[in-house]
Amino acid sequence: MSKRITLLATLVLATLSLAVAGCGGGGEEAGGGEVTVELAEENGSGQSGTATLVPEGEGTRVTIELSNSPGAAQPVHIHPGTCEDLDPKPAYPLEDVAGGSSESMENTSLEELQNGDFAINVHKSADEIETYVACGDI
Repeated sequence: MSKRITLLATLVLATLSLAVAGCGGGGEEAGGGEVTVELAEENGSGQSGTATLVPEGEGTRVTIELSNSPGAAQPVHIHPGTCEDLDPKPAYPLEDVAGGSSESMENTSLEELQNGDFAINVHKSADEIETYVACGDI
C-alpha cells in the first residue's frame, strides 16, 4: 500500500511540475511581474540585448540594454505585430537608445502589452529608420 501512495505522490508532483513549467508568454516573466524580452540581432547589425518591462502604477517602465551600440542615438519603439510581421507604424515611442541603453515610461499596462501582439524594435538611426538592428516579441 505504501508503494502505491509513493507512486501516486510522485505522479501528482510530476504533473504539477509540468503544469507550472508550461505557463508563460512571449517574454520571460521574472519576480514581481517583471518581463524580460530578448532583443535579437537583425540585418547583420551585431546588436542584441534585452528589454525589461516593469509595471509601475498604471504604466510600464521599459529599460533597454543593447550590445555593440554605435554610440549615436538609435530610435526604439513598441510596434504592433511581431518581429516576423511588424507594422512599421509605432504604437508607442520609447526613448532613443544611446550608449547602449534606454529607459522609458509608457502609460499602458504591462498586461496590455503582453496581450496585444507587440514587438520592441530598435532602428539603426533616425536617418536610417527603415533599417532594423534588433527586435523582440513581447
